[in-house]
Amino acid sequence: MSNIIRTITAIALFAFASVAAHAIETGSTAPEFTLTDSNGTSHKLSDFKGKHVVLEWTNHGCPFVVKHYAPGNMQKLQKEWTGKGVIWLTINSTNADHQDYQSPAQANAWLKETKAAPTAFLIDADGKVGHLYDAKTTPHLFIIDPAGKLIYQGAIDSIRSPKSEDIAKAENYVEAALKAATAGKPVATPTTKSYGCGVKYK
Repeated sequence: MSNIIRTITAIALFAFASVAAHAIETGSTAPEFTLTDSNGTSHKLSDFKGKHVVLEWTNHGCPFVVKHYAPGNMQKLQKEWTGKGVIWLTINSTNADHQDYQSPAQANAWLKETKAAPTAFLIDADGKVGHLYDAKTTPHLFIIDPAGKLIYQGAIDSIRSPKSEDIAKAENYVEAALKAATAGKPVATPTTKSYGCGVKYK
């Protein structure tokens, strides 16, 4: 029995180590990627060097995403910061076989319906970029500085619930990070644990 337990423990530790090895450390260079948006335009991360970039993982069917879109909280952030020159890339890594998958046309309809205002809505149906960034939940947010360094990753805010009424009571980590970074100050909380629905990878 002890041998079986040791084997299981070793497998578990190996799996944990494998996951940890793929995680990107805050402060490291953000990995390059290329994705096509919902209008058929290709975007490379390096195209935006010299600007702050937000990566927002999303899934319209997730209650934690709805929490921030139904009252307009995510859209408000998008409009405010893109208006200040920040690039906001919304990324959907839902696989094409899942019920929550959105075709480009469906994504555009959702963007119009919710009045979302990202710079682009990127389709990552094979999950390559999601895995590259170790995106675990929807939402899961990353902020990259003009030099290409990852300066924030984690939750949008401090209250891990699907209730929109909790937004006003929470500390918005993304907004705080953007305010600090664009003012040339260090981000006070550079890493948090994201919360939400698991990304629907293949």
